[in-house]
Amino acid sequence: MTNPVSGTQAAGEPSLSIVLVHGAFVDGSGWQHVHSELVGRGFEVLVAQHPTTSLEGDVATTERLIASAHHPVLLVGHSYGGAVITEAGVNPKVQALAYIAAFVPDVGESVAGLNEAPEEPGEAKAPLLPPQDGYLVVDPARFPEAFAADVDPAITRFMSAAQLPWGLAAVIAPVTHAAWKTKPSFYLVASADRMVPPSAQRRMAKQAKAAITEIDSSHALMISHPKEVAAFIVAAAAASSGGLGQGGGQ
Repeated sequence: MTNPVSGTQAAGEPSLSIVLVHGAFVDGSGWQHVHSELVGRGFEVLVAQHPTTSLEGDVATTERLIASAHHPVLLVGHSYGGAVITEAGVNPKVQALAYIAAFVPDVGESVAGLNEAPEEPGEAKAPLLPPQDGYLVVDPARFPEAFAADVDPAITRFMSAAQLPWGLAAVIAPVTHAAWKTKPSFYLVASADRMVPPSAQRRMAKQAKAAITEIDSSHALMISHPKEVAAFIVAAAAASSGGLGQGGGQ
């Protein structure tokens, strides 16, 4: 069941809506502090709450939010959410794409395929347990260090226990559209990421010709650095709209 969380556009603010799309193993609540920052800057903000069971279903959830937005949309995806926004972003209502430590597939590529690329020395990939009943989870004992090493351990322990299993159908599904080929794109690299190697993030961002920003952060940067993530989104909104007036300045 889809439960979007929205903020209202402040009266007199320039019109732009932001749709936040979470990745695997977490849900939309991870965007809470980023959402608050963006609403405070005058944006309408919609948060996808999708099950990560299938790419098609997650795209459909995102498309419903795009349709409900009152303004042109900046589509933001974290991790696996990058594949979702790559597919959903061809919607003509979408103005631009912002990727946050995210996968950026081309047409015919899947997240599973992108993840097969070797990491560089010193990097790490997600410590996944073997699939069970068609779903993946991160090894709970290794989740805190892998996903959110710079987040309060009490929070990461709960995140580990509350993991949203990731459906293999979503992992292996190839995208059929690549919105970044026709829409302005922006990428925030998490340089201390131990789920999606930073070298892979940079490679995918360059393929998409995205404007690249870097931050020293774990994979859970929307939790550990919400102000910086919100500032990145605001900057992407400004650049895609042709001026800092969209949604407030930095």
